[in-house]
Amino acid sequence: MQFSKTLINWYSINKRSLPWRETKDPYFIWLSEIILQQTQVKQGLPYYEAFLREFPSVFQLANANESDVLKLWQGLGYYSRARHLHATAKYVVNELNGEFPKSFKELIKLKGIGDYTASAIASICFNEPAAVVDGNVYRVLSRYFGIDTPINSTKGIKEFKLLAQELIDKKKPADFNQSIMEFGAIQCKPQNPDCSVCPLNISCVALKQNRIDQLPVKIKAVKAKKKYFNFLVFISEDGKTILEQRKTKGIWQNLYQFPLVETKSEMDFNTFKKHIDNHELLKNSSFDLSFYNETSIVHKLSHQHLYTKFWIINVKNLETKGVSINNIKDYAVPILIGNFIESFRF
Repeated sequence: MQFSKTLINWYSINKRSLPWRETKDPYFIWLSEIILQQTQVKQGLPYYEAFLREFPSVFQLANANESDVLKLWQGLGYYSRARHLHATAKYVVNELNGEFPKSFKELIKLKGIGDYTASAIASICFNEPAAVVDGNVYRVLSRYFGIDTPINSTKGIKEFKLLAQELIDKKKPADFNQSIMEFGAIQCKPQNPDCSVCPLNISCVALKQNRIDQLPVKIKAVKAKKKYFNFLVFISEDGKTILEQRKTKGIWQNLYQFPLVETKSEMDFNTFKKHIDNHELLKNSSFDLSFYNETSIVHKLSHQHLYTKFWIINVKNLETKGVSINNIKDYAVPILIGNFIESFRF
């Protein structure tokens, strides 16, 4: 089909030089694809390089401590990706002798690997004609063919997958998949694409109908919930603080944080001081409380907005075992906590 040939030709001329495009090793491809989920290339590239320096093969990654993997992942967000990455590495090493499955059907069974990632690995590493569908692909196909089915609907997911599978070049599946993703990333961009230089502009339905800015269609997400987080940053006279590991399931599972007090709304200084007077870490201590930030820091996640205050609590001694402030950067923490640690400097 001319559509596929045009994209592959465009890709051969315009593709960016990226390290994972210089290999067909499934470990490297898998690692890059997991890192680039929900992440732009310019942000993900340094993480990819750091992971390969620390874990040059699936065996080193499998033998690592989860806390070290999470620490290296810090700042990328969506930490379940890192936990699944580590779990899958251990499975591949312990159950598959370090060899990745060679087909889409088997790859998709691995933890953290969905349709898109399995298709990418199968096509790039093993030349299987399995079409990838990501945000870039949705955008290119919806605009070129004028499809207004919502891309985040059950119908849309099936429709676009079938269309991509029909279009894929069976002889060059890796080139096709990478070309359509790259085309969406640097040519058919979300905002203000330069359609005058697009090699598909003559037959693009969205361009003909002046609907470029209307496609793809997406069902609006549910409004994010507001939560009010108050982190207690203890500082003792002997230079220690308290970090707690989150054990409950969620995006920050197994990461470390300062003791958290969640409230139903924002609190001013006097109200919050009364609120924590009987906190288990303070009930036997005299303490000096102060603001770090009087105005809440708003940390936006996909499903919730965290209105966050850090409260500095100076005490003579800690009521529980603490960690040295000098070692605080050794712990894997959410980016919200990491940013505070960098700015506060203790």
